[in-house]
Amino acid sequence: MRNVLITGANRGIGLELTRQYAHDGDAVLAFCRTPQSADALNALAHASNRRVTVHTMDVADERSIRTAAQAIGDRPIDILINNAGIKGGENQNIDAVDTADWIEAFTVMVIGPFRVIQAFLGNLRKAKNPKIMTITSQMGATTWPMGGSYTYASAKAAVNRVMIAVARDLEAEVTVNLIHPGWVRTDMGGPDADLTTEESAAGIRNVIASITKADNGKFYKWNGEIHPW
Repeated sequence: MRNVLITGANRGIGLELTRQYAHDGDAVLAFCRTPQSADALNALAHASNRRVTVHTMDVADERSIRTAAQAIGDRPIDILINNAGIKGGENQNIDAVDTADWIEAFTVMVIGPFRVIQAFLGNLRKAKNPKIMTITSQMGATTWPMGGSYTYASAKAAVNRVMIAVARDLEAEVTVNLIHPGWVRTDMGGPDADLTTEESAAGIRNVIASITKADNGKFYKWNGEIHPW
């Protein structure tokens, strides 16, 4: 049994990753901002025979992250999945970008994952083959052929670069990767997206299971292909 930590576990891909890992017998530390209102996650935890435990963490709040790490103690973490994210506001075109939304997006999706890794690095070091997977987006790649989406795309581009640096700094200890989950039918992806959360989560899990230390720092697609930068 592995210990799997997932941020943003209360909905969408995070909730489905929690469901699938628990179904396979892993212990899931499921984090979200407001557990008291995470009805689906709480129901999943209740039915999981204690394989899923629900915890509070706001990845935009450094104190919240530190408190969450203290609550876990010295428990080893085999897999850490940085999944929590936001859209970054409605206005993201050349004529209208909300600076406050832009700053919030960087706080949640760039600084947040970095702080989470910092806080739980000791737990990762206690595992035999620890892995970090950060959910990013193809929109953060320089190969993305479209304009607009300034807030979201730039935050994802920034977290890509941050995780490459983390991969290099931790290469002797932890395997660090990024993954594009596909266009998924979530609140953010919308009802017309290509993939269900079940398909995306299964693909992400397959990639995590397959990577070795030799794959450190690679950027994947949900189907296992390497994503061009």
